[in-house]
Amino acid sequence: MPKELPVFEQWPYKIPSIKGALTKIEAVTEELKNASSAKEAIAAVKKHNRISDKINNQFVLVSVCYSIDTTNKKYKKGMNVLNEGSPLISAAENKYASALLSSPFRPELEKKFGSFLFTMYEYSLKSFDEKIVAEAVEENKLTMAYDEKIASAQIEFRGGVYNLPQMGKFMEDVDRETRKEAADAYYGYLSSIKDELEDIYDQLVKVRDRMAKKLGYSSYTELAYIRMNRFDYNADDVAKYREAIHDYVTPLAEKIMKAQYKRVGIKKPEVYDLNVAFKEGNPIPKGDTAYKVEMAKKMYTAMSPETAYFFPYMADHHVLDLEAKPGKQSGGYMTYFPVYQIPFIFSNFNGTSGDVDVLTHEFGHSFQAYMARNIKIPEYRSPTMESCEIDSMSMEFFAEPYMDLFFDEPVKYRYLHLASSITFLPYGVTVDEFQHWVYANPDATPAERDAKWHELEEKYTPYKVAAYGDCEYMASGHRWLTQAHIFDNPFYYIDYTLAQVMAFEFFNLDRKNHDLAWKRYLKLCAMGGKYPFRTLVAKCHMKDPFQEGVIKKTIAPLAKLLKSYNVD
Repeated sequence: MPKELPVFEQWPYKIPSIKGALTKIEAVTEELKNASSAKEAIAAVKKHNRISDKINNQFVLVSVCYSIDTTNKKYKKGMNVLNEGSPLISAAENKYASALLSSPFRPELEKKFGSFLFTMYEYSLKSFDEKIVAEAVEENKLTMAYDEKIASAQIEFRGGVYNLPQMGKFMEDVDRETRKEAADAYYGYLSSIKDELEDIYDQLVKVRDRMAKKLGYSSYTELAYIRMNRFDYNADDVAKYREAIHDYVTPLAEKIMKAQYKRVGIKKPEVYDLNVAFKEGNPIPKGDTAYKVEMAKKMYTAMSPETAYFFPYMADHHVLDLEAKPGKQSGGYMTYFPVYQIPFIFSNFNGTSGDVDVLTHEFGHSFQAYMARNIKIPEYRSPTMESCEIDSMSMEFFAEPYMDLFFDEPVKYRYLHLASSITFLPYGVTVDEFQHWVYANPDATPAERDAKWHELEEKYTPYKVAAYGDCEYMASGHRWLTQAHIFDNPFYYIDYTLAQVMAFEFFNLDRKNHDLAWKRYLKLCAMGGKYPFRTLVAKCHMKDPFQEGVIKKTIAPLAKLLKSYNVD
């Protein structure tokens, strides 16, 4: 960790110079090209790593500040600079990658930095070229337009004005009439902007399709898999995996939902009943945000020596922006400042149990960054997306023994957390199959996309569709419009489901042998992104979710555990 790092609010905000960054990247590329020895080539690579960290540190600060307040003109200006400049940076980085791959000293470089780094750079060359800079800029602007539209939501409800995340607590209220009114206001607002959201997505699909065609791919799906660095599995593997979720998880998810309706005492469920698991209401975490942070300090102090140091360090440096507020982007994320060697957690607390979920989830990401902070090669610090999510989702389950700190009825929370994690899987593969269809049919109309979404919901989550009733917005296939990943990070959703299965594996092992589970988890975090997904799984001696029978074997003990909670 850097010494004497000030708190977040005191970090100098500066809009990065794209021209200056390009000059540095181009200069180090020439040094690599002109290296007369392996020693000089190695020195150039190390210099590039330092330059990359500094540029990323600046870019991350701008994007974090903007996500906290999308209405701030200074931050919006900085984000526009990034949107215009990042494709130019990518083009310059491609030239550096070409120089590295074609270096006459490649054998020595591979021995020094590992051959996987070269595989990464080969993928980066396949996924970007100067010829698609204009499309990349347009893509950035469109995703920014979507984020601003979602963040700017102002929903009038019972005398107050709320954004989308803030409405969550009302939609989980124990009073059914409150839930109904909240749902009417929530979906009514979304209906008023759905055409704008559909138009933004239509433009995104077409610009991404153009990018893929310019690069010589048959569809954007091919390009997306390369962009996502899916080194060791393909679309066929994912399709078989989705079917395993359908066969073994959808039936269990349906049983969970039927038990929920019975428990709550609702014979004819409506859309506003989907998120209430108990007749007395869902477990609500104790205290305000400051209280939750203090309880998290206690939890992580007890969990392990590593977490005992790191969570207080984050809290002390104010790198936790947790509460929902006007103008703030929706969702939650963790990002990392490589120069400062510290992560940042962003979320939208709204007074529901999801506050605890997101706190433990994003800290899992942060903890992985902490464990891998001393890896010198930037590309090796963070794993690919699906591997990243193992770190976060597994941390949610490692935190379960400490839930009495956050809840008066921790057993209900544990049940709800496990049940919702299981029912998430069919939704997650719905999102994935939808995107595969969208990019295979880039000229489909918005109405055709909505119809396809509805068809896939009928396949994977029929127990939800049955509750849509008179909610025209949901019944006509618009649920996907608020799934930001579909707009901002295409194909980044199956990753959550793969990681959820892996988290279940850790959870099953943890209940049998905590020390072994934690040892394997620490190893996974510390390896960072030195290996692709399936290799990381193997090196931690865990089971590959793509292998036949793994889904069935992993889910079976969880069904038994749910019954043992005796909440019905």
